[in-house]
Amino acid sequence: MPDPTLALERRRALAHLRKTDERIARVIAQVGPCRFVRRADGTHFDALLRAIVYQQLSGKAASTILGRVLDLYDERYPSAAQLLATPDERLRAAGLSRQKLGYVRDLARHVDEGLLPVDRLHQLDDAQVIEVLTAVKGIGRWSAQMFLMFRLGRPDVLPELDLGIRKGLQRAYGMRKLPAPRRVLTIGARWSPYATYACWYLWRSLDGDANLAD
Repeated sequence: MPDPTLALERRRALAHLRKTDERIARVIAQVGPCRFVRRADGTHFDALLRAIVYQQLSGKAASTILGRVLDLYDERYPSAAQLLATPDERLRAAGLSRQKLGYVRDLARHVDEGLLPVDRLHQLDDAQVIEVLTAVKGIGRWSAQMFLMFRLGRPDVLPELDLGIRKGLQRAYGMRKLPAPRRVLTIGARWSPYATYACWYLWRSLDGDANLAD
């Protein structure tokens, strides 16, 4: 069943973007209906573990490795404590690189020691979420912003370093060069409080040229 709250937010977001940025209004017209949704399945810890496994891999390769990892726990996502109790050799045999093994263990350690309030991330504001997530090895600002957008469904996130956003802006604005992150922030200021929706449309406008976030 459609979420009436999300539907209302979408309408408000699109009305705002069409009013404040005629270039984005054209992109909206070209792309069509907004299908932005957050990923609500599983826990926040599951989502973060998945994000780390998927980093810098094709979707197929990452899905295979994640599946092998989950097989170690009866095809379920492990808790932080379960992950910490699993020998390195078993996780490496599942396909995790040495670097990613370090990342998932650091994530689990932060959760297990209470350094990362993973079960109440949705209660924190955007800046707080970025602060606590980037304290974990392997989770940078971009990854934290993707979590805000696609896990928590925050409507006003602008990942200024994202290559897809920069390419989308270059195309929408007819720029000769890719805009610098600072330029992205300057242009994107007019999208607030619905920058997430503008970003979704810029990604979609690339027609598969970018590594889309959803």
